[in-house]
Amino acid sequence: MATETTKTSTKAWSPDITAFAPSEAIPDALVLQTSTVVGRIEGDEPAVRVAYVDDADADFVAEGAEIPEDDPALSEVLVHTGKVAQLVRLSREQYAQAQTPQMLAESVRRAVTKRANLAYIAQAAPTAPAVTPPAGLVNVAGIEEGDAVASDLDALVDLIATLESNGATPSHILVDPIAWASLRKFKTGTGSAQTLLGAGTTDATKSLLDLPVIVTSALASGTGLVIDRSAIVSAVGDVQLATSSDVYFASDSIGIRCTFRFGANVVRPERIGSFTVTAPA
Repeated sequence: MATETTKTSTKAWSPDITAFAPSEAIPDALVLQTSTVVGRIEGDEPAVRVAYVDDADADFVAEGAEIPEDDPALSEVLVHTGKVAQLVRLSREQYAQAQTPQMLAESVRRAVTKRANLAYIAQAAPTAPAVTPPAGLVNVAGIEEGDAVASDLDALVDLIATLESNGATPSHILVDPIAWASLRKFKTGTGSAQTLLGAGTTDATKSLLDLPVIVTSALASGTGLVIDRSAIVSAVGDVQLATSSDVYFASDSIGIRCTFRFGANVVRPERIGSFTVTAPA
């Protein structure tokens, strides 16, 4: 008797799984734009262990004098991951329509990106002993809290200065749409119609204080973050898409499943800053 294998059986017995690199499938994902990707893992239990050094201070030593020993701290941070998933059920007839697969692919891409962005920014910290899904950036203990940005950018300037004093090299500013709208309404002076950011017939480039701005609805209304991407480490997997005609066999339907595993953690929270934006009167 011949041995049945995935090569000899029909596709119903060995359905294909299609994998896409995250940078190709969901390039707008914030974890790809604003963190340092250090690895990939599969499963809720494993973690990526990221080593870093807390530098010891150097100092002057007199000629010929013995150089004292220092003891820099060899530290690590754990990056756990969670899996964002979506399952769509369609009748076989609907799936066979000309535009359905393409439109569903776009819908799944948007849904996965939106949920991944929300988790990356605002996911609540897991309750011990749980370690996943990992906490979003705004729920990481120790990030700097800046003063409210109102009418001018002075408070944001001060926050960035504080982060740089902590050793940060800020790479991005994240704001929600309401905060960005408020910033665009700031005027150059009392009674002036000219805006600080140049909004008008020639719209503002999305940048503040020479840093690129990303507008995302994942942040709470009227809030923002200043990020040093080197202070955030992440692990991401492929975006995997699978289609099966077996799971809903009795109803002659097709199942389409998409998954994306990722996680992030902050190596140095004092190099990330949060702020609020007060809308001008």
